[in-house]
Amino acid sequence: MSVTAPSMAPHDDLVNLAERLQQADRDGSAIRIEGGGTRYFTGRQVTGEVLSTRQHRGITSYDPVELIVSVRSGTLLQELEASLAEQGQMLPFEPPRLGEQGTIGGMVASGLSGPRRPWAGAVRDFVLGMRVLDHQGREQRFGGEVMKNVAGYDLSRLMVGAQGSLGLITEVSLKVLPIAGTSRSLRLEMSRDQAMQKLSVWGRKPLPLSGATWHDGALHLRLEGGPGSVTDTAAMIGGDRLDDRYWQQLRDWQLPLFSRESLHTDPRPLWRLSLPAQTPPLPLPELEDAIQIDDWAGCQRWLRTDIDATTLREACTRAGGHATCFTPGHTTPFTPLASAVARYHRQLKQQLDPRGIFNPGRLYPDL
Repeated sequence: MSVTAPSMAPHDDLVNLAERLQQADRDGSAIRIEGGGTRYFTGRQVTGEVLSTRQHRGITSYDPVELIVSVRSGTLLQELEASLAEQGQMLPFEPPRLGEQGTIGGMVASGLSGPRRPWAGAVRDFVLGMRVLDHQGREQRFGGEVMKNVAGYDLSRLMVGAQGSLGLITEVSLKVLPIAGTSRSLRLEMSRDQAMQKLSVWGRKPLPLSGATWHDGALHLRLEGGPGSVTDTAAMIGGDRLDDRYWQQLRDWQLPLFSRESLHTDPRPLWRLSLPAQTPPLPLPELEDAIQIDDWAGCQRWLRTDIDATTLREACTRAGGHATCFTPGHTTPFTPLASAVARYHRQLKQQLDPRGIFNPGRLYPDL
C-alpha cells in the first residue's frame, strides 16, 4: 500500500536546479547549497551563490507496509515526520529539529542523530538510496529502496554528513520503523561515575533502553518497547518519572546548555566530544568547571568551554575519539585530518566535484 501526503504541496524543481549547476560548472563559480538554513552553523561558512532546494519538495513514494519512504530534499523534516506519525511510524535515528524550516536535505547532509542513536543507529544506517545532481547537473542514482548488500562503494551513505560538498542531494529513500507501543522516562539522582557504572551493567542486558543522558547530578533514561518489558524494567531500575518531553528538548538542542539562543549569547564555544563507551572524564583541568551533558550513555559529550581547541582535540584523540565545535563562525569546527586521510578526501572531492563548486570550504579549507 502506497500513501501520499497532499498537504505537503509537492513540487519538482529538478530542471531549475540542474540548470543552475550547469551554469556554475561553466563559470567555475561556487555554489552554497541551502535548505531551511537551520544547520548553517554545523560547518565552516561558505561564500558563493545560494542554491535553494526549498522548492524541490514532497514525498514521492511511501509504503508503510514495507517501511520505506522516498522524499525530495527540500521537504520539511517536521512535515515528513508528521506523515510518518499518521501511520504510526518514525525516523528511528531521531534527527534534531533545529528550527521549523529544517529540511530532509539538511538532515542528511549534516548527518546529525538524536538520543536514540546508540540503540537504533545513525542517519546513514537508514539511507537506502539517493538521487544526486553532479557538478554538470546530471542526475546520479545511488542505492535503491531495499535493505541489502550492494556491490561496489555505497555513495549514498558517503553523502551523509558530507555537508553538501560532493553533490546536490535531490531525493532520499529511507527505512522507517514503527513507533514503540510503550514509552517511559525516568530520572535517578546519582554521580556521573555511578551513572556510567549502572549503564555498563545494563548495557549487557536485553533492556528496552532508547535514551541515556547524565547531567546536573542525575541520570535520565528512556525505555521503549512492549508494555510488559517497559513496566518490568522501570520497576527494576526505580527512580522518579520524567516528563517524556525532555527527550524532545534534548534532541532539538533546547536544554539551557546548547539551546539555539545560547549559541549566540554564551561566549564559550559549544563542543561535542565523540568518545568510546566508558571513557573516563578527560584529564584536563580546564574542563573541571565546564557545563556538560553526557548523552548516548556517555559516548557523546556536550560541553561549553573556552579551552584551547588543539588541547581538547589532542586529549580526545588520545582517548580514541574526536571533537567538533558547533559555535557559529568557528574556523575549524571539525578535527583536522591526518595527512593520508586528507589526501583521500581531496582525491574523492576531485573525482566528484572537479570544479570545486559544491560548498567549497564547508568541511575544511581545501575541500
